[in-house]
Amino acid sequence: MIDQKTLAYINLYAVLGALENLCELAPEASALLTNKKPLSIGFEVKGGPAATITFYNGQCRMTDGCKKCDVKLPFGSPEKFNGLIDGTVTPIPSKGYLHIGFLLKDFTQLTDLLNKYMRPSEEDLKDPDFFRINTTLTLYVVGVAIAQIANQDEIGRFSAAHTADGSVLIGIKDGPAVEVRVKDHHFVTLKRRPEKYRAAMEFVDFDTANALFAGTVSALIALGTGKIEMHGLNSMLDNVNRILDRVELYLA
Repeated sequence: MIDQKTLAYINLYAVLGALENLCELAPEASALLTNKKPLSIGFEVKGGPAATITFYNGQCRMTDGCKKCDVKLPFGSPEKFNGLIDGTVTPIPSKGYLHIGFLLKDFTQLTDLLNKYMRPSEEDLKDPDFFRINTTLTLYVVGVAIAQIANQDEIGRFSAAHTADGSVLIGIKDGPAVEVRVKDHHFVTLKRRPEKYRAAMEFVDFDTANALFAGTVSALIALGTGKIEMHGLNSMLDNVNRILDRVELYLA
């Protein structure tokens, strides 16, 4: 079963958090943000996460909390916030009505573009640049979702409780990677390739990563044929892989 609170953490930090990477990777995304003065949107979920995304000069960055934001979008429950992501809930700002135009136009266009990259058509994926951006964004979303499930989901917390301290590298050889850092059974994901790690799981190329994310290739087959390379502390990899099984459920 899916826990709505956990899903809210994933939707905020993993899905909306990918906007900052979209603006870095896709020129058409950064072109939407023409404001020279920083403008921030805060998302506050009752009983759940809170974060602020600041947009400026073609870029955006996410930070925890939303005490200082130009536009504030409060949600009465995780279910309400999840409704924003699936398009069934229209938020009402509690602050920042003067910036409603940015929210309805620029922000909406940006999230629509993110949805296009995250849920691509077969035709879109034929474009090599689109393919690489889609694969990279998916890697980042999956990586951040691992930490949210490890910290929030009941089954994920069980695996986290048995995970040793240290970092796990998850990435594509000669390509993007994430560092899943574990300290006292709490997980944090950093969108970077760690210099030091205790365990690693790497896909040999973008094609393999994309196929695994899309579910068109079995992880066991990919592992058996050398398309996935794993090394380091086996217990860490076992627990992270159990959490990965939950990621697939939440992001389906």
